[in-house]
Amino acid sequence: MTKTPAAKTGAGRFFEDFSVGQVLVHATPRTLSHGDVALYAALFGARFAVQSADTFAAAIGYPHSPIDDLLAFHIVFGKSVADISLNAIANLGYAACRFLEPVYPGDTVSAVSEIIGLKENANRESGIVYVRTRGFNQRGVEILDYVRWVMVRKRDPASIAPAPVIPELIKALPAESLGGACPALDPARYDYALSGSPHRWGDYAIGEKIDHVDGMTVEEAEHQTATRLFQNNAKVHFNQFSEGQGRFGRRLIYGGHVISLARALSFNGLANAFHIAGINGGRHVAPLFAGDTVFAWSEIVDSAPLPDRADVGALRVRTIATKNRPCADFPLRDGEGYDPAVILDLDIWLLAPR
Repeated sequence: MTKTPAAKTGAGRFFEDFSVGQVLVHATPRTLSHGDVALYAALFGARFAVQSADTFAAAIGYPHSPIDDLLAFHIVFGKSVADISLNAIANLGYAACRFLEPVYPGDTVSAVSEIIGLKENANRESGIVYVRTRGFNQRGVEILDYVRWVMVRKRDPASIAPAPVIPELIKALPAESLGGACPALDPARYDYALSGSPHRWGDYAIGEKIDHVDGMTVEEAEHQTATRLFQNNAKVHFNQFSEGQGRFGRRLIYGGHVISLARALSFNGLANAFHIAGINGGRHVAPLFAGDTVFAWSEIVDSAPLPDRADVGALRVRTIATKNRPCADFPLRDGEGYDPAVILDLDIWLLAPR
């Protein structure tokens, strides 16, 4: 009797393949190196001193420079793509992201996800998958966790979807939950000349708006390299053969690419807000394509001291990224919706020296 060989390749999961409570252990563990750090810096140009210079980081209390918080986030995110969003139409948003432990070159990162919600779209051709993903280092210590929701194609529009489950998500992480990934620092040894700005935590006022001034044009090669760096193999970013026939007729720039660009641009105005302690929420408002130029501005939403920490304080910052429109007039709303130039609305907690 001839056996039919088991399939050795897969087309990724479709909406029907998910169930609430499902746990997915992601391939492949990734050991991060100084090469990854250098390539990330070359792609986005972030200039925060703590992540740029071992000498600066060691002077204030780190053993040496940690990797950029968003590089850790993207690596963990990338692990989840093959199991969650290979067949995604778009990644829609984030919530309740906590950075729990610093990550250094030489650390090995792995990830696990749990499906926490599902909702079929009205067109029955796709659905929203809510997932909580956790990243770990080689010691099994959790380095970050976050929730995201993603629109995923259905394999068969006629298939019956389960009853919708939409998780309740907090609007903002409490300030007292922040700071776990930032060791105790010596503010007296923080060099404001070398950091690029004299402004500390207490120099920012709630309601203050900051135009980050600079713009950065996205090139196809940069986006492709960055997304491969994160081992994110979602079809919408790479496969022009399939995506050329889709909604936009071309490949989408990975939303995380926009987040990293906005973060890098924010150095001009927030140079001493050196650590992302948490992401309260984020929304990819509109798509970005190669050839577009990204600008950004930020608003200080809240300011909070941390319990038992006299070295750093937390700033809750809303960062808005736009395409092909500078932000001197702080574009956000246009009538009832977003201004057409807005591509990202990100709500984050940052730490700055006191």
